[in-house]
Amino acid sequence: MTRRRGTIAAGVMLLALSVLAALAFALAVERIEGTPLETDESAVIEVPAGSSFAAVAGQLSDRGLIDHPWLLRLYARWNGMANRIQAGEYAIEPGTTAADLVRRMVNGEVVQYSLTLIEGWRFDELLAAVHAHPAVRRTLEADATESQIMAAIDRGSIPAEGRFLPETYHFPRGISDIDILRRANRALEATLDDAWQNRADGLPIESADEALILASIIEKETGLAEERRRIAGVFSRRLERGMRLQTDPTVIYGLGEAFDGDLRRIHLRTDTPYNTYTRHGLPPTPIALPGAAAIRAAVDPAEGDSLYFVSRGDGSHVFSATLDEHNAAVRRYQLGQGG
Repeated sequence: MTRRRGTIAAGVMLLALSVLAALAFALAVERIEGTPLETDESAVIEVPAGSSFAAVAGQLSDRGLIDHPWLLRLYARWNGMANRIQAGEYAIEPGTTAADLVRRMVNGEVVQYSLTLIEGWRFDELLAAVHAHPAVRRTLEADATESQIMAAIDRGSIPAEGRFLPETYHFPRGISDIDILRRANRALEATLDDAWQNRADGLPIESADEALILASIIEKETGLAEERRRIAGVFSRRLERGMRLQTDPTVIYGLGEAFDGDLRRIHLRTDTPYNTYTRHGLPPTPIALPGAAAIRAAVDPAEGDSLYFVSRGDGSHVFSATLDEHNAAVRRYQLGQGG
């Protein structure tokens, strides 16, 4: 009888201990899921590739974000999360719980950085911006040529200028320069293809590549968004009539490093493949990054009779149908002769 009583007592004790352990774990889970991490400001934690969950919990403890890393390890194992976390950077904002953070790690909700490519940039400006970004990993050699760069994104036979869509790109830390360039190039190609498939009838251009070249000129000439299609209309009518485009940005592009910021008459008479004062038709390549709106304008120009335009100096332009009207506008707005 004594032995039986002892067995019962031991069973009761074990049950009590089990209940206490269950209650303690429930309290720990409640704390992990309901209590914010101990921080009053935003922070970032990095999970290196191949990290164990124990190392992650230890890092949180070392930074004073949690008190008992073993509880978090137990929680993650219990929920089947410990072996599913993904490498990367994770944001911790005030109010974030340890459970929130673990779920982000499992889902790969890493910190996203951004890079904005600007309409009208040349390729060298784009490349400099990519390499200046602190979250982008550089893989291209400093002396890599444009053809080598385009080959790296599987577009080796295509000139680099104008072949990347200017918009804001989001990415995690460690993305390579090649990956950024490939994304921007594929975005440009998709935008251009869509625009070309939906082009207006009777355009004086024969291919999507020509549309891209024209769009780059429109981009450089446009100061106001609402004027894009009007400027596209001027260029389209000039092309239809066999007139030279006579647009300054192409001359400047053709001068390259020789251009000192002051466009003079001698430059307009200096022949290069890009000088649309000395040559008919479009230049051989785009001269800048055209945005989606400029690309759409190139394939859907506004109707009208204007063949000339001149800047008012405030971003807008005066459009003219005759040379006499244009010369009068030039005297008023460019030469300051009033009238």
